Amino acid sequence: MLKRRIAERIKEHLTSNNNKILIVDGARQVGKSFIIRMVGKELFPNFVEINMYDDKKGSKAFEGTGSVADFYFRLSTVAGSKLKKKNNTLVFIDEIQVYPELLTLLKFLKDDDRYTYIVSGSQLGIALNETLSKPGGRIEIIRMYPLDFEEFLWANGVGEEAINQLEQSFNAKHGLDETMHRVFLDLFKKYLLVGGLPDAVNKFIETNNIVEVRRVHDGIQKLYREDAAQYDAENKLKIRRVYDLIPSNLENRKKRVQFNQIENKKGKTYATYADEFEYLIQAGVAIEVKSISNPRFPLLESTIKNLIKLYLNDVGLLTNLLYKYNIRAVLDDERSVNLGSVYESAVASELLAHGFDLYYYDNKSKGEVDFLIDDFDILSAVPLEVKSGKDYSTHKALDKFIANPDYNIKRAVVLSNEREFREEGRTLYVPIYFVMFFRPSTPMKISL
Repeated sequence: MLKRRIAERIKEHLTSNNNKILIVDGARQVGKSFIIRMVGKELFPNFVEINMYDDKKGSKAFEGTGSVADFYFRLSTVAGSKLKKKNNTLVFIDEIQVYPELLTLLKFLKDDDRYTYIVSGSQLGIALNETLSKPGGRIEIIRMYPLDFEEFLWANGVGEEAINQLEQSFNAKHGLDETMHRVFLDLFKKYLLVGGLPDAVNKFIETNNIVEVRRVHDGIQKLYREDAAQYDAENKLKIRRVYDLIPSNLENRKKRVQFNQIENKKGKTYATYADEFEYLIQAGVAIEVKSISNPRFPLLESTIKNLIKLYLNDVGLLTNLLYKYNIRAVLDDERSVNLGSVYESAVASELLAHGFDLYYYDNKSKGEVDFLIDDFDILSAVPLEVKSGKDYSTHKALDKFIANPDYNIKRAVVLSNEREFREEGRTLYVPIYFVMFFRPSTPMKISL
């Protein structure tokens, strides 16, 4: 059973006198249903689960539900014996986006307050936009992601004491000894191969077999493509094309989306495919990194909407597409293999899961950086450079970027495979696995 950080947040909500219904949003196969089921059954003797995706494929019992009384009637036909009182009955509505009208009904279910409710879904942003009457202040939405690196360590038997000591080393900017560095770097590289989708992680723990893990990846990628057809039949081919182009775009020097390649037509822009991008991002299967025109704090004020980078939501899916069963490409530092896009994908998903908004900067005359994040402690943007090779200390573009007085850059971070922390001017070199401790609430301190 995989330990997930979000479980405590769900438990806290369900045991409080909260006046909102919790909705857990996220891509399919990230473990939403499992974790809600686990926590719900622990807290409530009467646990009722209705999967609306299965309902639509089967009896369609909840299709067209128009009122609270109507919902109760339909609910009682499938789970009447388990429906008791609010304090001992949890009703779990899974895949609610299948019937968007149920999102409107949540407000009235909460006002009636007969039972305790929890909801999960994917593409909820899209579903809410299609809902005429939104539930407003009656819902709280939290986003769930694949396992981050710390959760992957938990799954591999790394205990809390070891992780606490690791965090102490991070806070002190003190590298691990050679032996422990090799241990955690090896685990990070295995994370690059396996990723954080629960079924893939469980298969890895169970079999330690990359062929079995890749079968899980293949099935999930097939599911994501099928979902595109199910939820947006009109634009499904363009959605699939954008999704399928993500790995090749990341192999380009600039890594951003090449709009002309989507349909092999010139003159295309972001606006041409805005709906397709929105679908993939809202569905949680792609990670958006926005371009910045003026890299000054706060970054949100300088976002350029028509230039974006997209990463797959899980690094294991990417290494499956790039290297299939060849684990040496990642584990053995093959000189002929450039792992830049793989390392960047892992960092992007880690930062997103920890609550960062993601940005990048690319200007031919002024420099470029892989990622920019806001540091609210020093009121400055922080550039992050991700290095997968031996040349981690060579970064002319980043140096030029830092030196530009217009940007007011107070600190920068380079993540790499190297063991030691090292400070050079305003740049701090950090071992790649320590990205697990980057949090918006715990800014990266650099002594100046």
